[in-house]
Amino acid sequence: MTDTITVSLGQRSYPIHIGSGLLSAGNELAQSTDATQLLIITNEIVAPLYLDRVEQAFAEREPKSLILPDGEQYKNLDSFARIIDELIEGGFHRDACILALGGGVIGDLAGYAAASYQRGIDFVQLPTTLLAQVDSSVGGKTAVNHPQAKNMIGAFHQPVAVISDTDTLGTLPQRELSAGLAEVIKYGLIEDAEFFRWLEDNIAALLALDPEALRVAIRRCCEIKALIVAQDELEHGKRALLNLGHTFGHAIEALGGYGRWLHGEAVAIGMLMAAETSELLGHIDRAVTERIGELIARAGLPTHASGLSVSAILDRMQLDKKAGKAGLKLVLLDGLGSAYVCPAPDRPLLESSIERRLSEQP
Repeated sequence: MTDTITVSLGQRSYPIHIGSGLLSAGNELAQSTDATQLLIITNEIVAPLYLDRVEQAFAEREPKSLILPDGEQYKNLDSFARIIDELIEGGFHRDACILALGGGVIGDLAGYAAASYQRGIDFVQLPTTLLAQVDSSVGGKTAVNHPQAKNMIGAFHQPVAVISDTDTLGTLPQRELSAGLAEVIKYGLIEDAEFFRWLEDNIAALLALDPEALRVAIRRCCEIKALIVAQDELEHGKRALLNLGHTFGHAIEALGGYGRWLHGEAVAIGMLMAAETSELLGHIDRAVTERIGELIARAGLPTHASGLSVSAILDRMQLDKKAGKAGLKLVLLDGLGSAYVCPAPDRPLLESSIERRLSEQP
C-alpha cells in the first residue's frame, strides 16, 4: 500500500509517496519526472544498495550518477562544486532533473545544486533514512554547511516529488534509525500531543521496524510538515516551529565537528534544552520535561552533551542563521503538542537550562 500526501503550493505542489518497494515497483518513481537528462546524486554507502534500482527505473533515459563521500562533514561547498562540475561537464540543460538518493546530507546537497544550476532545475527526493523521510526531504530547504555554522549557505527550492521507500530503512544502522526518531518525536511535541502519546506506546515497534508503525509515523510527520509548509513556505511564521531543539542542536553539532553527534542526536539534546528552558520560564512542569527525556532515551538517543561548555554552546548559538537584528529566537514549549517562537531568554536562564543537559545526573 502506498500513501500519498500533497504539499499544496499552487503550481509548485508536489506529491509525497510513502510505501514499501517504491524504488523497485517503478510507477511512482518513473513518473516522478519526465526529464530526459537525469543525474543521480548519492553516496558511497547508499550506492551499492540502491543505485542499480534507480538506474534501472530510468534505463531508457540513460541517467548519469555521481557518488559522493558519506557524512555530514562533506555537506560543504566542495561537494556542491563537484555536483555543479558534473552538470556542466555533462552538458545538462535547464530541463534536466537531479535525483537525490540518500539521507538528509545528499538531499540538502543535491537540492542546493538544483536550486543553483542555471538558476534552478528540477529535483526529486529519494530519501533512504528515517530522518530524511519524515523531515528533511519535505519542504524545499536546501543547504550546505559552513565550518562555523550549519546550513548557513542555501536556498528554498521545492522538489517535484518525494518518494519514500520504507524498505530502505531495513539497511539503516540502529544509530541512524534512532537519529531519525528525534525528528519524529519533534512533530508530536510541536503539533500533536496525541501523536506524542502514540509514540510513547509504539517506540519499541518503530525501533523494531514494524511496517505498520513506520507507515503511521512517517505519514503523520509528513502530514504535519506538508500543512505547515503550505501555510508558511519561506519560514516567516509557523514554519519556525519545525526548528524545535535545532538552535541548541546545531551548536552542539558544530562544536562536535559534524562528526561526534549525528544531527538527530544533537536535536534530541537540543529539544531537552528547549524543554528545560520552557520549564524554567514556568511554561511546562517538570513532569513534562521528564516524559520527553524518557521517550528520547527509549528511542536510543542521548539526553546529555558531555564534554561541552555552556559558554561554547551559547556563543555558537549566536551564529544561528535564524538570528535577526532583534537577536536570537528560540522555539519553546507551553505543553505537549504546543510550541511557540520567542526571543531568547536572558543569558543566566539559558546557562541554567543548558547546564542541566551537559552531564549525566548522578
